[in-house]
Order: sequence, then C-alpha cells, then structure tokens
Amino acid sequence: MEDNDLLGASWRTSSLSGGNGQCVEVAFIGQRVAVRHGKNPDAAVLIFTSGEWRAFTDGVHLNEFEFPTD
Repeated sequence: MEDNDLLGASWRTSSLSGGNGQCVEVAFIGQRVAVRHGKNPDAAVLIFTSGEWRAFTDGVHLNEFEFPTD
C-alpha cells in the first residue's frame, strides 16, 4: 500500500479509549485495514488484509489473547 493511500484515511479508535491518544487507531481502506499508534501517527503503519483482520478480531472475541493465569 502506498503512503498516498493513507492520506485520506479516516482513522478511528475504540469508544473506550478515552481520547487521550494512547490507543491504537484503525482505518479501513478498501479491502485492507491500516493500524497505527495514536500517540505517534507519523510512525510506521501496519497493513492487514480483511481476512487477517477478521482472524485477529475473531481471536479477540474468543479470548485467545488473554494473559495466562498461572
């Protein structure tokens, strides 16, 4: 994905973030998802396909990323 593709991106954060810039920001661009750190929006951006993003969010909903309890 070209940097130009990100210029018009509509970035958003979780409604639970509190708006302090400390959260991950996400932008949906066509069939891809861009992810960046809200505190440093000019740093590197991670790009995922819609399938990769869906697999990640499914894992979040299934608690696959919880810290071990032991």
